[in-house]
Amino acid sequence: MKSTAPTSLTAHAAPARSVWVMLLALTTAFALSQAWRTVAAIMAAPLQAEFHLSAQALGLFAGAFHFAFGAMQLFMGIGIDLHGVRRTVLVAFPVAIAGSALSALATSYPMLVLGQVLIGVGCAPAFLVCTVFIARHLPSDRFAAISGLTLGLGGIGMLLTGTPLAWLIEATSWRMGFWVLGGCAALAWALIWALVHEPAPPLSLAGTAHRKESLRQAIGKFGALFMLPHTLGIVLLASVGYASFISLRGLWLGPLLMQRHDFTLVQSGNVALVMSLASLLGPPLFGRLDPGPLHRRRWIVGFTLLMAGLFAAFALTHNPLIDVLGPILIGGLSGFLVLQYADVRAAYPAAITGRAMAVFTMAMFLGVAAMQWFTGIVASVASAQGADPFTAVLASIAALLAAGALAFVLLPGPAPAQRMP
Repeated sequence: MKSTAPTSLTAHAAPARSVWVMLLALTTAFALSQAWRTVAAIMAAPLQAEFHLSAQALGLFAGAFHFAFGAMQLFMGIGIDLHGVRRTVLVAFPVAIAGSALSALATSYPMLVLGQVLIGVGCAPAFLVCTVFIARHLPSDRFAAISGLTLGLGGIGMLLTGTPLAWLIEATSWRMGFWVLGGCAALAWALIWALVHEPAPPLSLAGTAHRKESLRQAIGKFGALFMLPHTLGIVLLASVGYASFISLRGLWLGPLLMQRHDFTLVQSGNVALVMSLASLLGPPLFGRLDPGPLHRRRWIVGFTLLMAGLFAAFALTHNPLIDVLGPILIGGLSGFLVLQYADVRAAYPAAITGRAMAVFTMAMFLGVAAMQWFTGIVASVASAQGADPFTAVLASIAALLAAGALAFVLLPGPAPAQRMP
């Protein structure tokens, strides 16, 4: 449906204004998921003090959200394709609210991790519903630009886990942070329930959308996605790109600044806030600069290697100015990841958009979980050997980014006939 559609409802379209209102409502859930996934960077110090956590345990805590989030993507993709955007997010999101309450009440490390798992499950459809909604109901030639705008708006959630969360924790406790996020999530759920009533799919998808599949058939279609030769390269690169940004912003930034340079919690929160602001500007910018399917993949590889170079340079310096400016630059550059969404959108038929996006999103967030867990181990080993743990962590992230870019280049890409505009 084009944004210039008439304002009257038809059998297969909703008013353009209504579509944008629904997308904005869906974005509120995504914003909360962005907040939850980045709390560890600010909560790390108080959690380590209260539960006596090692770097490895802290990495597992941060990764638990993303393990659960990523593992549920296949099921959320099936839910979206079979039952629609609205039902899927309304059923799942209360689980995140319950997980936030459990985290706030946690009296042990296992309870804390279980709370993160529940939050991850509940947030699993948060961005997926946005991308599928955009792909189904807004112009295909504006997919990258609109997805970038949505990523930017959703990134407002990360602003909450910068200076505001640091102030809240210093004034009260880390538990209040989970209570506040849970309350905001309840408001977002009510907004989606009231405003989102998904339009009928366009004519080209109507037959597919109305044909009911069995669970076995739906899972079989996911299996078919993995059999396509270009899926592996997409998955491997997806598993390291966003993971590098979130591992820094969502886990290591606070401990690095506080332990390496004696920053206070609020000072670290200020840097996290500015990094988050930079990350809000990147996706809309790169969405508008999208070069199209002929050159998009070269852009993706180039910016991935540039990100790897920044992490490598960041690893080798111990200068306070660079340790402040480096994350901000990485935050802005991370916006190029919106080009990967456009690449996936173009690489698969429209009828399986939900499932293709689910596989891509699963790879992204399982990658985040694996990188946070892995870098936690790297930090612990480096500390045991008397080396700087943050240098080891940042260098390992740079190496993983370079490996992902190499895999994306060497493995097969989609055939020109498979690509959509």
